[in-house]
Amino acid sequence: MATKALTTAELHEITSGDGIVLIDFWAEWCGPCHRFAPVYERVSEKHTDITFAKVDTEAEPELSMRFRINSIPTIMAVRDGVIVFQQAGALPERMVEELIAKVRELDMEDVKARAA
Repeated sequence: MATKALTTAELHEITSGDGIVLIDFWAEWCGPCHRFAPVYERVSEKHTDITFAKVDTEAEPELSMRFRINSIPTIMAVRDGVIVFQQAGALPERMVEELIAKVRELDMEDVKARAA
């Protein structure tokens, strides 16, 4: 699955439903973002049941402010409408795969109960 550019207008639709959404916050001028992009794309091709989104922080500054993105790249994981992970820095492919495995293993009833 190819990655999808995420805009403010689409945010709720993409992140509020069931399932896993990974979001890569990036910018054109960011060297580490460009090095992380092929990793993110490769992983997206292996996990077609996950939505892989990208937010250009220059084009969508309101999303950067909303999620307090202070450093890029930042990867965020949303599962069943709940943000379950957010970390700045380019991750190696192995760590993105581990993140996906951990997000899949989450007991979302427990996560939602703790968030309430």
